[in-house]
Amino acid sequence: MEPKIKPKVLFFDVNETLLDLTQMKKQVADALGGNDHLLPLWFTTMLQYSLVMSASGRYEPFGHIGAAALQMVAANHDIKMTEKDARNIVINGLRNLPPHPEVKEALSKLKEAGYTLVALTNSSDEGVQHQFENAGLDSYFNRRLSIEPVKKFKPFTDTYDWAANQLQVQPEDCMLIAAHGWDVAGALWAGWRAAFVSRPGQQLFPLAPQTEI
Repeated sequence: MEPKIKPKVLFFDVNETLLDLTQMKKQVADALGGNDHLLPLWFTTMLQYSLVMSASGRYEPFGHIGAAALQMVAANHDIKMTEKDARNIVINGLRNLPPHPEVKEALSKLKEAGYTLVALTNSSDEGVQHQFENAGLDSYFNRRLSIEPVKKFKPFTDTYDWAANQLQVQPEDCMLIAAHGWDVAGALWAGWRAAFVSRPGQQLFPLAPQTEI
């Protein structure tokens, strides 16, 4: 295989790719009566309904969708939870995530190598601002992009196209680094390049094109 030209912009997913969800998952599990096995169901329900809203031409902040999904999972297990309580758990949890241990050193090396680093997240603009401030990640990135202005969640092709336009680069000049099979699949189908970060419990989608890394 011929060596490829370096991508011009590295776009990073935020939740789980850069930030460690462990402590948030514990808070969600506690709210679900200590049922750790319900966490994957909650997370996939949140993703499912974010796509349902985008497909229907609707938008709500990612944290609100996560809270609604938490209410749904709780209700199916006879756990009563108000919208306010669910939002407090999810939004506060998302905003106070620590970075994975290797993240800052890795970002430093990429920045020193001359790459343009951009965060691209389904979280709201206000949400990702809080996340980066609390995790100490602001100084590593050239830009932070929330999908909020385009109001379509990843992995919609329109969202990746919009992000590339924000940096005034072509899709083939973009590389997404993410820990979710659905995210790198969406980027590849949008004409981007991609690298998969193999976090525990995450897998590539077998029907998608292969990531480079």
